Amino acid sequence: MNEDLEFRPARPADTARILEIIRQAQAQMRALGSRQWQDGYPARENIDCDIARGWGYVFSKPAAETCGTADTKAATVGNSGTVIAYGAMLFDGEPAYEAIEGAWLTEGDYVVLHRLAVADGEKGRGVAAEFMRRVEAAARERGAGSFRVDTNFDNRYMLRLLERLGFAYCGKIHYESGERLAFEKPLGL
Repeated sequence: MNEDLEFRPARPADTARILEIIRQAQAQMRALGSRQWQDGYPARENIDCDIARGWGYVFSKPAAETCGTADTKAATVGNSGTVIAYGAMLFDGEPAYEAIEGAWLTEGDYVVLHRLAVADGEKGRGVAAEFMRRVEAAARERGAGSFRVDTNFDNRYMLRLLERLGFAYCGKIHYESGERLAFEKPLGL
């Protein structure tokens, strides 16, 4: 895992690359038989909203590490480097979490991570775990008491990652698109 990765707010200029990473994740999930993200979500409107609200975050590699392919050059914005991962970090709560079938471990302020996706070619290198560690650090800085996330029952990669990072299963939540498994990690501030 490269520690030189920059964790920064996403910018409108990152949108095309973010959508490319989302499409890659959707294709991987489809190939693995997962139903998550197979209904057009997340769409450009979701990413545009994330960026406008300050929720969207990216990991980018320093520009010096890029290979110079057409795709990489298109994904490089100025000196900011190549975007290799995306996620939406929310501190305003998640309305669907209010009606959990189960129980959260903590009360009070929490951070939520939605739409985490890592670019093909970067998977299996600890990028998603490091992204989540950076979200956790940001939550601690802001005084949030816990880190909450949800995923589909068949998202094996995310389920393993959550277990490795110390998240506990808390129950089920519902969106229009279906049921999700809900997890929480108390931050013990």
